Amino acid sequence: MTFEKLENLTFDEKGLIPAIVQDAKSGRVIMFAWMNLESLKATIETGESVFFSRSRQELWHKGATSGNFQVVKSIQVDCDSDSLLIQVEPKGPACHSGTESCFDSGTIEVKA
Repeated sequence: MTFEKLENLTFDEKGLIPAIVQDAKSGRVIMFAWMNLESLKATIETGESVFFSRSRQELWHKGATSGNFQVVKSIQVDCDSDSLLIQVEPKGPACHSGTESCFDSGTIEVKA
């Protein structure tokens, strides 16, 4: 199934949509970031992850400074059209701390 128009996505009041980034090979979630329409279009055009940095208020091409690019394999839209799942082939660690995933900081235990 192909998503018809990017303009049909539901962006928040700041023009952003959540993007969950997953290693296409292992299935592991490696990071979470925000995208706006411009960064999503750049991602589609370049085939590499481009996000929107809320702290810098600018586009952020993942790997531009670190060399840890992400080659995009697919972009899936959730059932409400308000979040994205981006499957990538990482070319290095996803996290700025040098770990494979931004979710390597620890686990909160839940009582079953």
